[in-house]
Amino acid sequence: MAARRYEWINWDGLGNEAEEDAADLNYDYEWVVPDQDANGTLTRKRRWYQLHEKHTVYAMVLERTKAGVLSPGVSKEVFELTGIPQRTVQNWWKKCKEAGGIHALENKRAKNCGRKRIEFDPEAIKQVDLRKRTTLKDLANELHMAKTTLWRRLKEGLLRRHTNAIKSTLTDENKVGRVRFCLSMFDEHTLPQDPKFKEMYNVIHIDEKWFYRSRGSQNYYLANDEEDPYRSTQSKNFIEKVMFLAAVARPRFDANGTMIFDGKLGIWPFTYQEAAKRKSKNRDVGTMVTKVLPAVTQNVVREYMINFLIPAIRARWPAAERGMPIYVQQDNAKTHIPLDDPEFVAAAQAEGWDIRLTCQPPNSPDLNILDLGFFAALQALFQKLSPGSIEDIVLKVQQTFEEYPAERSNRIFLTLQACMIEVLKQLGGNRYKVPHMRKAVRERLGDLPVALQCAANIVNDAIESLPNV
Repeated sequence: MAARRYEWINWDGLGNEAEEDAADLNYDYEWVVPDQDANGTLTRKRRWYQLHEKHTVYAMVLERTKAGVLSPGVSKEVFELTGIPQRTVQNWWKKCKEAGGIHALENKRAKNCGRKRIEFDPEAIKQVDLRKRTTLKDLANELHMAKTTLWRRLKEGLLRRHTNAIKSTLTDENKVGRVRFCLSMFDEHTLPQDPKFKEMYNVIHIDEKWFYRSRGSQNYYLANDEEDPYRSTQSKNFIEKVMFLAAVARPRFDANGTMIFDGKLGIWPFTYQEAAKRKSKNRDVGTMVTKVLPAVTQNVVREYMINFLIPAIRARWPAAERGMPIYVQQDNAKTHIPLDDPEFVAAAQAEGWDIRLTCQPPNSPDLNILDLGFFAALQALFQKLSPGSIEDIVLKVQQTFEEYPAERSNRIFLTLQACMIEVLKQLGGNRYKVPHMRKAVRERLGDLPVALQCAANIVNDAIESLPNV
Protein backbone atom coordinates (compact mmCIF):
# COMPACT_ATOMS: atom_id res chain seq x y z
CA MET A 1 0.00 0.00 0.00
CA ALA A 2 1.29 3.42 -0.93
CA ALA A 3 2.13 5.78 1.87
CA ARG A 4 -0.68 8.15 2.69
CA ARG A 5 0.04 11.73 1.65
CA TYR A 6 -1.22 14.79 3.47
CA GLU A 7 -1.41 17.72 1.07
CA TRP A 8 -3.33 20.90 0.68
CA ILE A 9 -6.13 20.59 -1.89
CA ASN A 10 -6.79 23.45 -4.27
CA TRP A 11 -10.54 23.15 -4.54
CA ASP A 12 -10.71 26.17 -6.84
CA GLY A 13 -8.95 24.11 -9.49
CA LEU A 14 -11.63 21.42 -9.48
CA GLY A 15 -14.26 23.48 -11.27
CA ASN A 16 -17.44 24.90 -9.92
CA GLU A 17 -19.91 22.33 -8.58
CA ALA A 18 -18.51 18.79 -8.85
CA GLU A 19 -21.20 16.15 -8.93
CA GLU A 20 -19.29 13.36 -7.25
CA ASP A 21 -18.72 12.96 -3.49
CA ALA A 22 -15.50 14.46 -2.18
CA ALA A 23 -14.55 11.05 -0.73
CA ASP A 24 -14.76 9.55 -4.27
CA LEU A 25 -12.32 12.01 -5.78
CA ASN A 26 -8.90 10.71 -6.75
CA TYR A 27 -7.06 12.49 -3.92
CA ASP A 28 -5.34 11.35 -0.73
CA TYR A 29 -6.43 14.03 1.68
CA GLU A 30 -7.53 14.95 5.17
CA TRP A 31 -9.61 17.92 6.07
CA VAL A 32 -7.10 20.22 7.78
CA VAL A 33 -7.18 23.71 9.19
CA PRO A 34 -3.99 25.84 9.21
CA ASP A 35 -2.87 26.94 12.64
CA GLN A 36 0.26 28.26 14.30
CA ASP A 37 1.73 27.12 17.61
CA ALA A 38 3.49 29.31 20.20
CA ASN A 39 6.74 29.22 18.17
CA GLY A 40 5.06 30.37 14.96
CA THR A 41 5.32 26.95 13.30
CA LEU A 42 2.51 26.12 10.90
CA THR A 43 0.62 23.05 12.09
CA ARG A 44 -2.25 21.03 10.65
CA LYS A 45 -5.23 20.07 12.74
CA ARG A 46 -8.17 17.92 11.78
CA ARG A 47 -11.39 19.92 11.93
CA TRP A 48 -14.46 18.21 13.34
CA TYR A 49 -17.75 20.04 13.01
CA GLN A 50 -20.45 20.02 15.64
CA LEU A 51 -23.98 18.96 14.79
CA HIS A 52 -25.47 22.43 15.12
CA GLU A 53 -22.90 23.73 12.60
CA LYS A 54 -23.95 21.07 10.11
CA HIS A 55 -27.62 21.87 10.64
CA THR A 56 -26.98 25.58 10.10
CA VAL A 57 -25.10 24.97 6.83
CA TYR A 58 -27.74 22.57 5.56
CA ALA A 59 -30.49 25.10 6.32
CA MET A 60 -28.56 27.82 4.47
CA VAL A 61 -28.13 25.59 1.42
CA LEU A 62 -31.74 24.47 1.53
CA GLU A 63 -33.15 27.98 1.43
CA ARG A 64 -30.97 28.76 -1.60
CA THR A 65 -32.01 25.70 -3.68
CA LYS A 66 -35.00 25.07 -5.94
CA ALA A 67 -36.70 21.71 -6.49
CA GLY A 68 -33.98 19.92 -4.54
CA VAL A 69 -31.21 20.84 -6.99
CA LEU A 70 -28.01 22.50 -5.77
CA SER A 71 -27.69 25.64 -7.82
CA PRO A 72 -24.31 26.87 -9.07
CA GLY A 73 -22.53 29.20 -6.64
CA VAL A 74 -24.55 28.18 -3.58
CA SER A 75 -21.81 26.20 -1.89
CA LYS A 76 -19.33 29.01 -2.57
CA GLU A 77 -21.70 31.55 -1.07
CA VAL A 78 -22.17 29.39 2.05
CA PHE A 79 -18.39 28.96 2.28
CA GLU A 80 -17.89 32.72 2.24
CA LEU A 81 -20.50 33.14 4.98
CA THR A 82 -19.40 30.30 7.27
CA GLY A 83 -15.79 29.51 6.34
CA ILE A 84 -16.63 25.83 5.84
CA PRO A 85 -15.00 24.44 2.64
CA GLN A 86 -17.20 24.14 -0.45
CA ARG A 87 -16.57 20.42 -0.87
CA THR A 88 -17.65 19.81 2.73
CA VAL A 89 -20.88 21.72 2.08
CA GLN A 90 -21.50 19.68 -1.07
CA ASN A 91 -20.76 16.43 0.75
CA TRP A 92 -23.28 17.22 3.50
CA TRP A 93 -25.93 18.18 0.93
CA LYS A 94 -25.47 14.91 -0.95
CA LYS A 95 -25.64 12.82 2.24
CA CYS A 96 -28.92 14.44 3.29
CA LYS A 97 -30.37 14.07 -0.18
CA GLU A 98 -29.50 10.38 -0.39
CA ALA A 99 -30.69 9.61 3.18
CA GLY A 100 -33.84 11.67 2.80
CA GLY A 101 -33.34 14.06 5.69
CA ILE A 102 -31.12 15.97 8.04
CA HIS A 103 -30.54 12.92 10.24
CA ALA A 104 -27.73 11.92 7.86
CA LEU A 105 -25.53 14.62 9.40
CA GLU A 106 -25.49 13.02 12.85
CA ASN A 107 -21.95 12.29 13.96
CA LYS A 108 -21.46 8.59 14.57
CA ARG A 109 -17.84 8.99 15.57
CA ALA A 110 -18.55 9.06 19.31
CA LYS A 111 -20.26 5.67 19.28
CA ASN A 112 -17.38 3.60 18.02
CA CYS A 113 -14.17 5.44 17.29
CA GLY A 114 -10.58 5.67 18.44
CA ARG A 115 -8.31 2.90 19.56
CA LYS A 116 -9.65 0.33 21.96
CA ARG A 117 -9.06 0.89 25.66
CA ILE A 118 -6.32 -1.24 27.17
CA GLU A 119 -7.71 -3.34 29.99
CA PHE A 120 -6.24 -2.67 33.43
CA ASP A 121 -6.80 -4.75 36.56
CA PRO A 122 -6.00 -2.82 39.77
CA GLU A 123 -5.92 -6.11 41.67
CA ALA A 124 -2.84 -7.13 39.70
CA ILE A 125 -0.85 -4.37 41.42
CA LYS A 126 -1.24 -6.12 44.76
CA GLN A 127 0.58 -9.17 43.40
CA VAL A 128 3.71 -7.16 42.56
CA ASP A 129 6.48 -6.94 45.15
CA LEU A 130 6.61 -3.49 46.79
CA ARG A 131 10.29 -3.15 45.89
CA LYS A 132 9.36 -3.53 42.21
CA ARG A 133 6.79 -0.74 42.15
CA THR A 134 8.67 2.30 43.39
CA THR A 135 8.42 3.98 39.95
CA LEU A 136 5.80 3.96 37.20
CA LYS A 137 8.24 2.37 34.78
CA ASP A 138 9.06 -0.50 37.15
CA LEU A 139 5.39 -1.16 37.80
CA ALA A 140 4.55 -0.95 34.09
CA ASN A 141 7.24 -3.54 33.32
CA GLU A 142 5.82 -5.91 35.91
CA LEU A 143 2.29 -5.45 34.54
CA HIS A 144 3.51 -5.81 30.93
CA MET A 145 2.00 -2.56 29.78
CA ALA A 146 3.20 0.82 28.56
CA LYS A 147 4.23 3.39 31.12
CA THR A 148 2.04 6.01 29.44
CA THR A 149 -1.00 3.76 29.77
CA LEU A 150 -0.29 3.25 33.45
CA TRP A 151 0.14 7.01 33.89
CA ARG A 152 -3.30 7.58 32.36
CA ARG A 153 -4.84 5.08 34.78
CA LEU A 154 -3.13 6.96 37.61
CA LYS A 155 -4.78 10.19 36.46
CA GLU A 156 -8.12 8.36 36.30
CA GLY A 157 -7.76 7.37 39.95
CA LEU A 158 -7.47 3.62 39.40
CA LEU A 159 -4.25 3.59 41.43
CA ARG A 160 -2.59 6.09 43.74
CA ARG A 161 0.88 7.40 44.48
CA HIS A 162 2.03 7.01 48.08
CA THR A 163 4.99 8.55 49.88
CA ASN A 164 5.94 6.24 52.72
CA ALA A 165 7.46 7.73 55.87
CA ILE A 166 9.48 5.46 58.13
CA LYS A 167 8.13 5.13 61.66
CA SER A 168 9.88 4.51 64.96
CA THR A 169 10.17 0.89 66.07
CA LEU A 170 8.05 0.31 69.16
CA THR A 171 8.52 -2.39 71.77
CA ASP A 172 5.63 -3.70 73.88
CA GLU A 173 6.92 -1.56 76.73
CA ASN A 174 6.90 1.49 74.45
CA LYS A 175 3.28 0.84 73.47
CA VAL A 176 2.21 0.57 77.09
CA GLY A 177 3.98 3.83 77.87
CA ARG A 178 2.24 5.56 74.97
CA VAL A 179 -1.18 4.38 76.15
CA ARG A 180 -0.51 5.54 79.71
CA PHE A 181 0.72 8.92 78.46
CA CYS A 182 -2.37 9.49 76.28
CA LEU A 183 -4.72 8.45 79.08
CA SER A 184 -3.03 10.94 81.42
CA MET A 185 -4.03 13.76 79.04
CA PHE A 186 -7.77 13.30 79.65
CA ASP A 187 -9.71 15.52 82.02
CA GLU A 188 -10.40 13.34 85.08
CA HIS A 189 -13.84 14.87 85.53
CA THR A 190 -15.00 13.55 82.14
CA LEU A 191 -13.99 9.93 82.72
CA PRO A 192 -15.28 7.35 82.07
CA GLN A 193 -18.63 8.29 80.52
CA ASP A 194 -17.64 11.24 78.33
CA PRO A 195 -13.82 11.33 77.90
CA LYS A 196 -12.45 14.71 76.89
CA PHE A 197 -8.86 15.91 76.68
CA LYS A 198 -7.39 18.60 78.88
CA GLU A 199 -6.92 21.99 77.28
CA MET A 200 -3.10 21.59 77.62
CA TYR A 201 -2.53 25.27 78.34
CA ASN A 202 0.08 24.50 80.99
CA VAL A 203 2.30 22.24 78.85
CA ILE A 204 5.43 23.57 77.11
CA HIS A 205 6.93 21.43 74.34
CA ILE A 206 10.69 21.70 73.81
CA ASP A 207 12.97 20.03 71.29
CA GLU A 208 16.06 20.60 69.14
CA LYS A 209 16.28 20.91 65.38
CA TRP A 210 18.97 21.46 62.75
CA PHE A 211 18.38 24.24 60.21
CA TYR A 212 20.50 24.08 57.04
CA ARG A 213 21.57 27.03 54.92
CA SER A 214 20.25 25.31 51.80
CA ARG A 215 18.84 22.02 50.61
CA GLY A 216 20.79 19.61 48.47
CA SER A 217 18.15 19.94 45.75
CA GLN A 218 15.49 22.60 45.34
CA ASN A 219 12.56 22.93 42.94
CA TYR A 220 11.84 26.20 41.13
CA TYR A 221 9.36 27.28 38.46
CA LEU A 222 11.05 29.23 35.66
CA ALA A 223 10.09 30.89 32.40
CA ASN A 224 11.06 29.02 29.21
CA ASP A 225 13.79 31.50 28.35
CA GLU A 226 15.02 31.99 31.94
CA GLU A 227 18.47 30.78 32.93
CA ASP A 228 18.74 28.01 35.52
CA PRO A 229 19.68 29.27 39.01
CA TYR A 230 23.23 28.56 40.14
CA ARG A 231 23.86 27.40 43.71
CA SER A 232 27.23 26.31 45.06
CA THR A 233 28.92 25.12 48.22
CA GLN A 234 32.34 23.76 49.10
CA SER A 235 30.93 20.34 49.97
CA LYS A 236 27.46 18.91 49.60
CA ASN A 237 28.08 16.80 52.69
CA PHE A 238 28.94 19.79 54.89
CA ILE A 239 26.35 22.47 54.21
CA GLU A 240 26.31 25.11 56.95
CA LYS A 241 23.80 24.31 59.66
CA VAL A 242 22.79 25.47 63.13
CA MET A 243 20.98 23.58 65.88
CA PHE A 244 18.24 25.40 67.79
CA LEU A 245 16.32 24.74 70.99
CA ALA A 246 12.66 25.72 70.64
CA ALA A 247 9.97 26.06 73.30
CA VAL A 248 6.27 26.43 72.41
CA ALA A 249 3.12 26.41 74.55
CA ARG A 250 -0.50 26.58 73.46
CA PRO A 251 -1.73 30.07 72.52
CA ARG A 252 -4.51 31.72 74.52
CA PHE A 253 -7.51 33.60 73.13
CA ASP A 254 -10.19 35.54 74.96
CA ALA A 255 -13.94 35.17 74.49
CA ASN A 256 -13.85 37.46 71.44
CA GLY A 257 -11.11 35.43 69.74
CA THR A 258 -8.39 38.00 70.45
CA MET A 259 -5.00 36.47 71.16
CA ILE A 260 -3.69 37.26 74.63
CA PHE A 261 -0.66 34.91 74.61
CA ASP A 262 0.98 33.52 71.45
CA GLY A 263 2.64 30.58 73.23
CA LYS A 264 6.01 31.16 71.51
CA LEU A 265 8.51 31.30 74.36
CA GLY A 266 11.61 31.36 72.19
CA ILE A 267 14.05 29.60 69.87
CA TRP A 268 17.73 29.75 70.78
CA PRO A 269 20.72 28.77 68.60
CA PHE A 270 23.55 26.61 69.94
CA THR A 271 26.21 29.10 68.83
CA TYR A 272 28.90 31.29 70.36
CA GLN A 273 30.82 34.44 69.45
CA GLU A 274 34.55 34.37 68.81
CA ALA A 275 37.01 37.00 67.55
CA ALA A 276 38.47 36.26 64.10
CA LYS A 277 42.08 35.15 64.46
CA ARG A 278 43.21 36.30 61.02
CA LYS A 279 42.19 38.74 58.33
CA SER A 280 40.20 37.68 55.28
CA LYS A 281 38.43 39.35 52.35
CA ASN A 282 35.18 39.18 54.34
CA ARG A 283 36.36 40.64 57.68
CA ASP A 284 39.24 42.16 59.60
CA VAL A 285 41.17 40.41 62.33
CA GLY A 286 39.41 40.66 65.69
CA THR A 287 35.89 40.87 64.20
CA MET A 288 33.39 38.89 66.25
CA VAL A 289 32.23 35.82 64.30
CA THR A 290 29.29 33.53 65.07
CA LYS A 291 30.27 29.86 65.24
CA VAL A 292 28.34 26.66 65.92
CA LEU A 293 29.01 24.81 69.17
CA PRO A 294 31.12 21.73 68.42
CA ALA A 295 28.90 19.52 70.59
CA VAL A 296 25.56 19.83 72.37
CA THR A 297 25.98 17.96 75.64
CA GLN A 298 23.79 17.55 78.68
CA ASN A 299 25.60 20.41 80.41
CA VAL A 300 24.92 22.68 77.44
CA VAL A 301 21.21 21.78 77.44
CA ARG A 302 21.02 22.41 81.19
CA GLU A 303 22.63 25.81 80.74
CA TYR A 304 20.20 26.79 77.99
CA MET A 305 17.15 25.68 79.97
CA ILE A 306 18.23 27.58 83.07
CA ASN A 307 19.54 30.71 81.33
CA PHE A 308 17.07 30.99 78.44
CA LEU A 309 13.96 28.84 78.91
CA ILE A 310 13.11 29.63 82.53
CA PRO A 311 13.61 33.43 82.14
CA ALA A 312 11.42 33.34 79.01
CA ILE A 313 8.64 31.56 80.94
CA ARG A 314 8.79 34.11 83.74
CA ALA A 315 8.75 37.01 81.30
CA ARG A 316 6.02 35.86 78.91
CA TRP A 317 3.74 33.53 80.87
CA PRO A 318 0.31 34.97 81.82
CA ALA A 319 0.70 36.64 85.23
CA ALA A 320 -2.58 35.23 86.53
CA GLU A 321 -1.18 31.69 86.35
CA ARG A 322 1.99 32.33 88.31
CA GLY A 323 2.45 29.62 90.92
CA MET A 324 0.35 27.06 89.06
CA PRO A 325 2.07 23.91 87.76
CA ILE A 326 3.75 24.33 84.37
CA TYR A 327 5.03 21.19 82.65
CA VAL A 328 8.01 21.27 80.29
CA GLN A 329 7.76 18.21 78.02
CA GLN A 330 10.96 16.87 76.45
CA ASP A 331 11.88 13.68 74.63
CA ASN A 332 14.23 10.97 75.87
CA ALA A 333 17.42 12.08 74.11
CA LYS A 334 20.60 11.33 76.07
CA THR A 335 21.57 15.00 76.03
CA HIS A 336 18.44 15.99 77.94
CA ILE A 337 18.69 16.46 81.69
CA PRO A 338 16.93 14.10 84.12
CA LEU A 339 13.59 15.10 85.61
CA ASP A 340 15.06 15.66 89.06
CA ASP A 341 18.16 17.58 87.98
CA PRO A 342 19.09 19.61 91.09
CA GLU A 343 20.20 22.77 89.28
CA PHE A 344 17.13 22.90 87.09
CA VAL A 345 14.72 22.14 89.93
CA ALA A 346 16.23 24.92 92.06
CA ALA A 347 15.87 27.47 89.26
CA ALA A 348 12.39 26.25 88.27
CA GLN A 349 10.97 26.48 91.79
CA ALA A 350 12.47 29.89 92.62
CA GLU A 351 10.46 33.10 93.04
CA GLY A 352 7.17 31.30 93.58
CA TRP A 353 7.12 29.46 90.23
CA ASP A 354 6.21 25.79 89.89
CA ILE A 355 7.89 24.61 86.69
CA ARG A 356 8.23 20.85 86.35
CA LEU A 357 10.08 18.71 83.84
CA THR A 358 8.36 15.73 82.21
CA CYS A 359 9.20 13.28 79.43
CA GLN A 360 7.10 12.02 76.56
CA PRO A 361 7.11 8.25 75.86
CA PRO A 362 10.21 6.82 74.12
CA ASN A 363 10.17 6.67 70.31
CA SER A 364 7.13 8.96 70.15
CA PRO A 365 7.80 12.07 68.05
CA ASP A 366 4.10 12.10 67.16
CA LEU A 367 3.30 13.09 70.76
CA ASN A 368 5.23 16.38 70.59
CA ILE A 369 3.77 19.30 68.65
CA LEU A 370 7.21 20.42 67.44
CA ASP A 371 7.91 17.14 65.64
CA LEU A 372 4.25 16.72 64.71
CA GLY A 373 4.03 19.84 62.57
CA PHE A 374 5.59 22.99 64.00
CA PHE A 375 9.17 22.32 62.87
CA ALA A 376 8.09 21.24 59.37
CA ALA A 377 6.12 24.47 58.90
CA LEU A 378 9.00 26.52 60.28
CA GLN A 379 11.47 24.79 57.95
CA ALA A 380 9.32 25.49 54.88
CA LEU A 381 8.97 29.18 55.74
CA PHE A 382 12.66 29.48 56.61
CA GLN A 383 13.84 28.09 53.26
CA LYS A 384 11.95 30.82 51.41
CA LEU A 385 14.20 33.45 53.00
CA SER A 386 17.39 31.98 51.37
CA PRO A 387 19.90 32.39 54.21
CA GLY A 388 23.52 32.92 53.22
CA SER A 389 25.67 32.52 56.36
CA ILE A 390 25.64 31.27 59.96
CA GLU A 391 24.55 34.71 61.20
CA ASP A 392 21.89 34.81 58.50
CA ILE A 393 20.58 31.38 59.49
CA VAL A 394 20.21 32.48 63.12
CA LEU A 395 18.53 35.76 62.17
CA LYS A 396 16.06 34.25 59.71
CA VAL A 397 15.11 31.27 61.87
CA GLN A 398 14.26 33.63 64.70
CA GLN A 399 12.37 35.88 62.27
CA THR A 400 10.36 32.93 60.97
CA PHE A 401 9.64 31.79 64.52
CA GLU A 402 8.24 35.19 65.50
CA GLU A 403 6.17 35.52 62.31
CA TYR A 404 4.61 32.05 62.52
CA PRO A 405 0.84 32.50 63.12
CA ALA A 406 -0.31 31.52 66.59
CA GLU A 407 -3.61 30.29 65.12
CA ARG A 408 -1.77 27.54 63.25
CA SER A 409 0.15 26.62 66.37
CA ASN A 410 -3.17 26.22 68.18
CA ARG A 411 -4.39 23.84 65.46
CA ILE A 412 -1.33 21.60 65.96
CA PHE A 413 -2.38 21.05 69.56
CA LEU A 414 -5.74 19.76 68.31
CA THR A 415 -3.91 17.54 65.82
CA LEU A 416 -1.90 16.20 68.77
CA GLN A 417 -5.11 15.25 70.56
CA ALA A 418 -6.44 13.59 67.41
CA CYS A 419 -3.20 11.58 67.16
CA MET A 420 -3.60 10.51 70.78
CA ILE A 421 -7.02 9.08 69.92
CA GLU A 422 -5.43 7.11 67.08
CA VAL A 423 -2.71 5.86 69.45
CA LEU A 424 -5.39 4.58 71.82
CA LYS A 425 -7.18 2.86 68.92
CA GLN A 426 -3.89 1.17 68.00
CA LEU A 427 -3.30 0.26 71.70
CA GLY A 428 -0.07 2.20 71.63
CA GLY A 429 0.92 1.57 68.01
CA ASN A 430 1.93 4.20 65.47
CA ARG A 431 0.55 2.66 62.27
CA TYR A 432 -2.01 5.33 61.52
CA LYS A 433 -2.49 8.37 59.33
CA VAL A 434 -2.51 11.80 60.92
CA PRO A 435 -6.23 12.70 61.06
CA HIS A 436 -7.54 15.70 59.14
CA MET A 437 -10.30 17.66 60.82
CA ARG A 438 -10.77 20.68 58.50
CA LYS A 439 -9.54 22.85 61.37
CA ALA A 440 -9.07 25.98 59.25
CA VAL A 441 -12.65 25.75 57.94
CA ARG A 442 -14.06 25.11 61.39
CA GLU A 443 -12.08 28.03 62.77
CA ARG A 444 -13.56 30.38 60.16
CA LEU A 445 -17.03 29.12 61.08
CA GLY A 446 -16.34 29.60 64.79
CA ASP A 447 -16.76 25.86 65.41
CA LEU A 448 -13.20 24.94 66.39
CA PRO A 449 -13.20 23.11 69.75
CA VAL A 450 -10.72 23.85 72.51
CA ALA A 451 -10.35 20.15 73.36
CA LEU A 452 -11.43 17.00 71.54
CA GLN A 453 -13.72 14.32 72.86
CA CYS A 454 -13.03 10.61 72.53
CA ALA A 455 -15.42 7.67 72.37
CA ALA A 456 -15.75 5.96 75.75
CA ASN A 457 -15.23 2.48 74.27
CA ILE A 458 -11.83 3.51 72.87
CA VAL A 459 -10.67 4.68 76.28
CA ASN A 460 -12.06 1.60 78.04
CA ASP A 461 -10.38 -0.78 75.56
CA ALA A 462 -7.07 1.04 76.05
CA ILE A 463 -7.37 0.78 79.84
CA GLU A 464 -8.14 -2.93 79.64
CA SER A 465 -5.09 -3.49 77.43
CA LEU A 466 -2.73 -2.26 80.16
CA PRO A 467 -0.92 -4.96 82.11
CA ASN A 468 -1.83 -5.42 85.76
CA VAL A 469 1.07 -4.21 87.87
